[in-house]
Amino acid sequence: MNEPAVVLDGVSVHYGRHQALRDITATLPTGAIGLLGPNGAGKSTLIKTLLGLVAPSSGRMRVLGYDVRESPLDVRARVGYMPESDAHIPGMTAVAFVAYCGELAGLPPASAMQRAHEVLFYVGLGEARYRNVETYSTGMKQRIKLAQALVHDPDLLFLDEPTNGMDPKGRDEMLALVRDIATAKAITLIFSSHLLPDVEFACDHVLVLHRGALAAQGPIATLKGTSARVFELRVKGATPSFIDALRGAGVDCDGEPVELMRVYMPENHRAQVLFQIASQHGVQIRHLRASVPSLEDVFARALGEPLEVAADRQV
Repeated sequence: MNEPAVVLDGVSVHYGRHQALRDITATLPTGAIGLLGPNGAGKSTLIKTLLGLVAPSSGRMRVLGYDVRESPLDVRARVGYMPESDAHIPGMTAVAFVAYCGELAGLPPASAMQRAHEVLFYVGLGEARYRNVETYSTGMKQRIKLAQALVHDPDLLFLDEPTNGMDPKGRDEMLALVRDIATAKAITLIFSSHLLPDVEFACDHVLVLHRGALAAQGPIATLKGTSARVFELRVKGATPSFIDALRGAGVDCDGEPVELMRVYMPENHRAQVLFQIASQHGVQIRHLRASVPSLEDVFARALGEPLEVAADRQV
């Protein structure tokens, strides 16, 4: 039970001359793990590589104790995969489709049908299970993708953008399902999303990719940092020399001199340091408020960019 769910050792992936993953070394524990990164960072490539669908150029991977290169079928038998794009079969009812996916995963036909009914009720499609899947709304199609990933009772679940296209109510319900899967059902999951609040709600651990390389990993609470205080700072007349002076004093900040920024102060620093440096550089502090560290702060600092820029890159 204490063994890691995934172990990556120097994993690189090339598509021709393009390097999609660069020497990724990480250990992912059991539980709910968020997979973050800007578009093109390599999130989907990493999932497909762990599933054995893409062969790495170098490095080794273990999933649930199996070497992915040597035992890809053993890995796939114990994992579920909810892809980002639609993957249903036209002309099939929801229950027939999910049961068919169960048979593909190795379940006998009767067991697959029984499990299909159970998981469709679990994801909220019990009343619509006899409808053809192509008549479903976007939110319902997201739910049936989750159902087919769960039908064979996997030990590890890969979720690629599970809340895409859902309205606020449907999104909240999907996140509640994801959280329940990781806690009450005790299924380890890797949740890839560009929506930071979704990952922060559903996950306890995170892995951040940037340009195919590992930018940060660890428990979210630890990455937020308990040894630093975060402040929201609004100034007038910020200059590069003001930013440099803050950093020279051990105060980290978003990056470029802007009117509104977030600063990260070591625990032993007092807020008066900000006023002293501002006075020395002719900068007016117009607003200073303590802030709670968030996953957005972790993401921005991992990418080495201002919070606003990092958030824009996620969309």
